Amino acid sequence: MLIDTAPAMALVLAEHAVKADPAANEPRFVLGAALRRTGNLNGALALLFPLAAKLVGLWGVHYELGMTLAGSGRVEEALVSLKHAAMLNPASLLVLHALGDISILVDCAQEGDDFQARAVIGFVADPRLISAVASWFDRSDPTPLASFGLHLTDIAAVRLVADIGLRSGADELVAAMLAKALHVTPGYLPARFCLAFALYRTAKSNDALAEVNAVLLAVPGIAEIRALRAAILMQQGNVAAAVKAYAASLGTDADVWHGYGHALRALGRQDEAVLAYRRALTLRPGYAEVYWSLANLKTWRFTADDRATMAALLTELDAADLVFLHFALGKANDDVREIAISFAHYTAGNAARRKTERYDRVAHEDFIARTIATFNADFFAEHTGSGAPARDPIFVVGMPRSGSTLVEQILASHPDVDGLSELPHLPEVARSLGRPYPDALIGLAPRDFAKAGRDYLERVRPRRAGSPSFVDKLPGNVLHVGLIHLALPNARIVDIRRDAVATCFSLFKQLFARGQAYAYDLADLGHYYRHYVALIDHFAAVLPGRILTLPYEALVDDTEAAIRQLLAHIGLPFDAACLHFYANDRAVRTASSEQVRQPIFRSGLDDWRRSEDRLGPLIEALGPLAR
Repeated sequence: MLIDTAPAMALVLAEHAVKADPAANEPRFVLGAALRRTGNLNGALALLFPLAAKLVGLWGVHYELGMTLAGSGRVEEALVSLKHAAMLNPASLLVLHALGDISILVDCAQEGDDFQARAVIGFVADPRLISAVASWFDRSDPTPLASFGLHLTDIAAVRLVADIGLRSGADELVAAMLAKALHVTPGYLPARFCLAFALYRTAKSNDALAEVNAVLLAVPGIAEIRALRAAILMQQGNVAAAVKAYAASLGTDADVWHGYGHALRALGRQDEAVLAYRRALTLRPGYAEVYWSLANLKTWRFTADDRATMAALLTELDAADLVFLHFALGKANDDVREIAISFAHYTAGNAARRKTERYDRVAHEDFIARTIATFNADFFAEHTGSGAPARDPIFVVGMPRSGSTLVEQILASHPDVDGLSELPHLPEVARSLGRPYPDALIGLAPRDFAKAGRDYLERVRPRRAGSPSFVDKLPGNVLHVGLIHLALPNARIVDIRRDAVATCFSLFKQLFARGQAYAYDLADLGHYYRHYVALIDHFAAVLPGRILTLPYEALVDDTEAAIRQLLAHIGLPFDAACLHFYANDRAVRTASSEQVRQPIFRSGLDDWRRSEDRLGPLIEALGPLAR
C-alpha cells in the first residue's frame, strides 16, 4: 500500500478522498495513518479517536490509535488501545512488539517480554525475519521486510528491526535508523530508549546519556531505564554516580544487580560487589556470566560448593553461557592448583569463543605491513609540524594484561594527571579519516592531522576532571602510534611490555566482553604478539626517543627507579604519591582493578610455568620472543 511506502503521497490522496466523502471510514483511516507516519500526531488523533469508538472490531484502527497515543507520550492510553488490537488480532507481530515496548514504560517489563516472545510469524527470534533484517542492513533491500508486512515508514516496524539488528551487532546502523525515525515521531519513547542503548553499545556515551535522560524525564520511575542510565554513567567513567543510579534501580532484575556489582567493584568495594553478584545468582540461578564476573575479581576465591555448583551446570547451559562458565571454572580450579582441570576449562572456553570471534592472521599481517609502509621516516619528515600542539594526552599502549592498568594507576596518583581508563576515541578518529586505513592518510594535508588531533581532544573533553594531563590506556592504540605522532605530536607514548609468554597466557585466561579475537587461540596469541613487537620496533626506529618501552618486570624489580624513568619521559616531576599508587581510591574499571589496589608482588610473574608443558603452540608461534 502507498501508506507503507510513500506516506506523504498517501496523505495527499487521502485528504482528497475525505473531502469527496467525509463520512467514509476507509479514507479517514488512511488519512489518520498517513498523518501519524508524517509526524502530525494531533491531526491523527482527531481522526482516529472517533473511528476507534465507531469501529470497535477493526484491529488496525486500534493499532494506529495506540501507536499515535504512544508517540504523543500518552502511554497508559496507548497500552489500552494496543491490547484491544492484540485481542482482535493476536498474530500481529507489530502489535505484540509495540505492546512489549509500551509495557516497559509502565513498569511491566516481564509482561512486555512475554508479548515480544510470542511465537507468531516474524517475531524477534524468527530466523526468516532475522535473515530479512540482515538483507536490509547489508544491502538496504526492503523487499524481504515487506514480505513480513514491515515498512520503515512505521516507527513500530523500525523498533522491531532495531531489536533484531542489535542482536546481530549492527549497532551503528541501528542508531542511524532510529535517529531518522525519531525525526518524524520524536515522542515515541521506546525508540528513544532503544537509541540510547544503541549509542551506549557504540560507546557514544554523551549522546546516549542525553537520550536516556529524555526518556526518564517522561517516565522517571522505570527501573530498566534507570539501569541503562547507570550503565552509561559507568561507560563515561562517572562510577560514583553510576553506583547511586544502580542503587536506585534495584529490584528483582538479576541484570541490574550484576551491573551494580561491576560499579561497586570499580570503586574498590569488593565485598559489596560480591554480595551484589551473589544476589544476581539468587535471582537467576545458573547466571553463568555472573560466575565469570566473580572469577574476574582476580583476588577473590570460589568455595568448594561454588565449584561443585558450576560443574553441575555444565550439562544444563547453552553454548553462549558455557563460555562464561568454562572461564570461571578455569579460574576456580587454577586457584586450588588443579592445573590440568583448569587448563582444560580455559581451552574449552576459548574454543567456544573462537567460533564467534575469528582472528584473521592474513588480514592482520597485511594491516601491520601497510602501517609500517605508510608511516616511514620520509612520511614523518614531510609532515613535521603537523597536528594539534596540546601536550595533555599520555597514551599507554601495548598488549592487554601487560600492566597498562598499573601504569595508569601510578600516573593517576600524580597530582597533575587524570586517569581516564580505556577511551574509544582514537580508533573513532582513525575510522573517520578514510578507508583503507592507514593508507588513506597519505593524501591528507597538515591541517587534516591538526583537525584529527582537535577532534580527539574534543571527544575526550567531557571525561576530564581538570588536571593538566590525562591517561588514555587503551592498549589497542598501539595500532595508531603513527596517527598519534601526526595528530598530537606533543602527546607522550608509553609502551608497557611484559614477558611474552606470561602476557599471552594471561590473555588466554581472560574472557573479554568483545573484541581481542586473537586472544582465543594460543598460536593466534603468539602471532599477534610478534607483530605488535615488530610494529613498536618500527616506530622506535623511525621516531627515536618518541616511545618509552617500559618492562613490567622493571616495575616489579625496582619500582621507584622505573617510576622515576616513567615520569621523566612524561615530563613530570617525581611525586611520592606515585609510589603508593595502591592507596589511590579512584575508580578502576578494567580486569586488574583489584590487583592495582595492592603493592606490587613478584609472585605472579612466573605463574605460566605451571602450565608450560601445555603451551607449545604459543611458544612456537612466539619464536625467539618466548625466550
